[in-house]
Amino acid sequence: MSIAIIKYNAGNVQSVLYALQRIGANAFVTDDPAQIAEADKVIFPGVGHATPAMQYLVERGLDKVIVGLKQPVLGVCLGQQLMCNHSEEGDTTCLGIFNTEVKLFVSAKPEVKVPQMGWNNIYDYQSVLFDGLDKNAFVYFVHSYYAALCKETAVTTDYILPYSSALQKDNFYAVQFHPEKSGTVGETILKNFINIK
Repeated sequence: MSIAIIKYNAGNVQSVLYALQRIGANAFVTDDPAQIAEADKVIFPGVGHATPAMQYLVERGLDKVIVGLKQPVLGVCLGQQLMCNHSEEGDTTCLGIFNTEVKLFVSAKPEVKVPQMGWNNIYDYQSVLFDGLDKNAFVYFVHSYYAALCKETAVTTDYILPYSSALQKDNFYAVQFHPEKSGTVGETILKNFINIK
């Protein structure tokens, strides 16, 4: 099985690659549309700003490639946000795979900081990605923007308000947290993704 990790103008690609190697998966990093289209599975990671990331995708035609993929695709962090309709970050038009908006956390309490950084729990599992996990499992987050709840919400997290910490539609899966930094829970999620038929 081949797993393509999409390389674009956003960080954390290498940490995802290392996480996959740790669980014995055969993955490679590429921005070549043909290699991405031919892979058995595709991971779309990212840490950074939505606007330059989308510009990179559009300039290389990767936006159309991603939307047209038929194999299982997993967005991570910024990858999840770019799979939504629109992001308030830079007023960015995104890929429109998930029918929801990405919004900036606004905290009314000084003790509740933005960005959300650290461990938080996920609940209300609605996807095979979370098979085998204990209820309310903890995963690692670093983000200032969130995907609003919608019919495609696959997991919910509470931080300032309830939001979509995972989304799923057809062959497209996405998580706001970092499975590559979430210990055995993250490894289980990555293994579940790899095992999707």
